[in-house]
Amino acid sequence: MKTPYSLTPLCAAALLFAAAVPTGLAQAPYPGQQIRIICPFPAGGGTDLTSRLLGEQLHRILGQPVIVDNRTGASGMVGTGAAAKSPPDGHTLLVASGEIAVNPHLYPKMAYDWEKDLQPITLLVKVPNVLAVNMDVPAKSVPELIAYARQNPRKLTFSSSGVGNPQQLTGEMFNKMAGVQIMHVPYKGAAPQLADVAGKHITMTFVSIGAALPFIEGGRIRPIGVTSLTRVSVLPDVPAIAEHPPLAGFELVNFFGFYGPAGLPDPILRRLNAAAVQTLRLPEVATKLRNMGFEPAPSTPEQYREFIKNESAKFAKIIVEAGVKLEQ
Repeated sequence: MKTPYSLTPLCAAALLFAAAVPTGLAQAPYPGQQIRIICPFPAGGGTDLTSRLLGEQLHRILGQPVIVDNRTGASGMVGTGAAAKSPPDGHTLLVASGEIAVNPHLYPKMAYDWEKDLQPITLLVKVPNVLAVNMDVPAKSVPELIAYARQNPRKLTFSSSGVGNPQQLTGEMFNKMAGVQIMHVPYKGAAPQLADVAGKHITMTFVSIGAALPFIEGGRIRPIGVTSLTRVSVLPDVPAIAEHPPLAGFELVNFFGFYGPAGLPDPILRRLNAAAVQTLRLPEVATKLRNMGFEPAPSTPEQYREFIKNESAKFAKIIVEAGVKLEQ
């Protein structure tokens, strides 16, 4: 006679198998603790602001606290390296800028290889720069600037936020495609590079739209082009440089993207991708980003990996052709 607790042979075998499985192999629910987003640049910058907007929504969607950890230094390599060496459990993540595709072509030795050590999750935003001139420059359009530069070879100057910065590479590409010789002057950040254009010490600049807006709205510099293929919503009256037919196809943008360490389990990768894409599609988030001059550009992990490779190849070509080298 069977007791209430008797088991069929099949049930008994299943219980024995479950007991034999190591507890460490059990799939813990994700996320199981606070999430940390490493931002390799200082608080208040575009990468940081994007990290915080993303973090706010990840907290709401994933149900765990999200903090932003600013780990600055070495053109973003300190923070990026820390993220690459973190456990691939989805609790330490990274928001990094276009330097991730530039640095390998400028630094012969790096502590990490993004292709091997990082898992792209999604492209977050593309970040066009604005081409702006000081108010004494007679040019009011890209064609007029090119004509002015050809009349004054090697006499005009453009500022950027540093040697090897995507802004410098944009200027070097402009020189090549337009057939002009405008000399590069590097600065340590957007504030001084804009101040010297507004002060008429520098002819022009390629700079982030968000940083330039107060100077544009105050009539201290004149915007004449943006570096994306199309116009941006926050500067609708400023044409894309690519609208000038001889420069058709001109495009060079910075970008901010979302990463985890290599080895991130696929279910966690897909969940993070879905949460980030959901965030970027929220009207209030998209509006905040566009008001800073950023363009939301969500992607799959696979699309984002391919995007980085293509941008890296573009940056490498400009660096070689322009002979860009860091000061040793």
